[in-house]
Amino acid sequence: MIVDGAQMFVRYAYPPNSLGYCGPMDSAAVLQYGAAGVTDPGLVDLARAFSGAWPYLELIARASNIRDPLDRRVVEAYWVGSPLLDSIDVTAIGNSMEDRWRSRTGTQFSELIDGVQAGGVPHHNFHVFQISPWLGLIRDNRKASTAVSQLDSCRIHWGQVVSVAGDEASVRSRALEWDGFALVLGEPQVRTARIALDGTGFLDDLAAGDVVSLHWDWVCDRLTPRQLQQLRYYTARHLDIANAKLSQHGSALTVH
Repeated sequence: MIVDGAQMFVRYAYPPNSLGYCGPMDSAAVLQYGAAGVTDPGLVDLARAFSGAWPYLELIARASNIRDPLDRRVVEAYWVGSPLLDSIDVTAIGNSMEDRWRSRTGTQFSELIDGVQAGGVPHHNFHVFQISPWLGLIRDNRKASTAVSQLDSCRIHWGQVVSVAGDEASVRSRALEWDGFALVLGEPQVRTARIALDGTGFLDDLAAGDVVSLHWDWVCDRLTPRQLQQLRYYTARHLDIANAKLSQHGSALTVH
């Protein structure tokens, strides 16, 4: 079933929201909206409260002449990826970063702009690897393991369902690893991911063999072959930018 943009947004936004990382305080409402498949002004208000993601949706929509930031094309571009991202002028991306982050990053803002000039676009994995502080902590041996784990959980990634049992699924996917020189995707391994909370979730009839997207150990959605290709592409692209940054200095980006 093809869901609208607001419902697609909920599926990806709920996992970190349930952990208190972003968005409104009422994560139960976010889950219930997604489970019910209802889109109304209340859901739009909840989506606007995701202060990390919402400005990216506005940027993509504005640059693409799409009126609604919750248009499915916009939401898919941000979470999964699409050619829409590469139609956005680099100046528009830079100006958005200027408005949002210059005052919060100070002298480190130039590092963020370097990422934009290197091909960074408003995809969620751009935010993970360029805005979050974890990348720069990888070279600190005391914090490297935690930093890689946080980056791996926060990025949108993909996998194939092996089995389903109750509220959980076993999914074969490739975890992010630090090899001492660069961030790489490791060999496929089976990990447990949540698909529902006490029977309340987003996907019906999930089955072995389904290719899915994941965020913070939740299965977000089934991926079409085209979506999988796009997610792979924009993940590799932003990993390359992150690794170039690590090879140069690897300092942590401080966001106040």
